[in-house]
Amino acid sequence: MWRVIDWPFKLVAVTLIQIYRYTLSAFVGRTCRHAPTCSEFTRDAIWQHGFWPGGWMGLARVVRCRPGGTHGYDPVPVFVPQRAHWFAPWTYGSWK
Repeated sequence: MWRVIDWPFKLVAVTLIQIYRYTLSAFVGRTCRHAPTCSEFTRDAIWQHGFWPGGWMGLARVVRCRPGGTHGYDPVPVFVPQRAHWFAPWTYGSWK
C-alpha cells in the first residue's frame, strides 16, 4: 500500500532533480565533493528507498557537502538504517 502512495512523489521528485541537473546545475557550477554527485545520490536514494527516507538521506548528503565537510566516494546505502523511523526523519541520513 505504501509503495502505491509513494510512487507519484518519487516520480515528481526525480523529475525535478533531473530538470535541475540538466538546467540550473550548469549555471550554479558543479562543485560537489562526492562521487556520485549530491543530485545523483538524492535521485538514487529516492528511487531505492522511497520519497520520505530517500529525501532525508539526500538532504543529509547535501549538508555534508560543505566546505570542511566530507568528500570522496559515498554511495547510497543498500538498506535504510535500522534506527530510522518516519516520525524522526533525521535518523535516515548520515549527518557527519
